[in-house]
Amino acid sequence: MGMERIGLYPGTFDPIHKGHYDIIKRAAGIVDKLVIGVAVNAGKGPLFTVEERVAMVEDEVARLHGENIEVRPFESLLMHYAMEINASVIIRGLRAVSDFEYEFQMVGMNSRLNPDIETVFLMASDNHQFISSRLVKEIAMLGGEVEAFVSPALRDKLLKRIEKVRAGG
Repeated sequence: MGMERIGLYPGTFDPIHKGHYDIIKRAAGIVDKLVIGVAVNAGKGPLFTVEERVAMVEDEVARLHGENIEVRPFESLLMHYAMEINASVIIRGLRAVSDFEYEFQMVGMNSRLNPDIETVFLMASDNHQFISSRLVKEIAMLGGEVEAFVSPALRDKLLKRIEKVRAGG
């Protein structure tokens, strides 16, 4: 029996949406263990704390019964974190050519840091190619309906957070 193939799917997940869920479900099928790394990313100014985002991702992936999925926060350089958890594969989702240009540059840098860790790109499914956390938040902030993009439970959390932000809290 060979070594366990550990995949790392990193992201901010602010919030996790149906496109992320699709990539997670598909990635879980190609690795023995999938670690969803929730990046602290304070520089991006996330709407939710890292603890809230970890909890939301855990709630969303709980539906994937029997899958070997773990959700963990991380704050270090991605390649350092990948080595820390013994990941041999980084999973990245691609929506459009603009994603590829950025990801292509990141793969080049990451392979310089550790050529033993492979990056695997999964194309977003047709009905998820346009979804991004930034757009979901923007639609919600402007009063649009986001249930097509996030689960009902997450929609409620998102709307409550936006109300709180608007109220100055």
